[in-house]
Amino acid sequence: MKGQGYENVATVLVDPDVLPDFELDLMSHDFRVWTVHTAPTFPDAPRLAFQLRRSLIEWSQGRWAVAADWIPVWITFGDSWLDGDEPIPWPAHAALWDKLAGYAEHVRYNLGLGGVPRLSVPRDDQ
Repeated sequence: MKGQGYENVATVLVDPDVLPDFELDLMSHDFRVWTVHTAPTFPDAPRLAFQLRRSLIEWSQGRWAVAADWIPVWITFGDSWLDGDEPIPWPAHAALWDKLAGYAEHVRYNLGLGGVPRLSVPRDDQ
């Protein structure tokens, strides 16, 4: 049996005023947006969200103070971006960073991906 594994995510603070439209826009480009406070793979996801937000705000040394009440999300890559177990291709990275740049006033993030336990999307074929 194959282990649960990890997947690459971009961690982003998102202005709650734009989150619904942001999520729909990214979904239309086959990116998945997971609000950290509801992530199914963590037993205390609300606490993790609080810690992530605080850590990012402190890291920014005040530059991201506007985001103190924003929602931490993880963005993953949908199936169209993936090639089996191969690393995520650079065009996928570029497409995500370009998409986030379009929301510059409403998001805060660092370039680069982290890893979290696999976030599974419910599928009808399972």
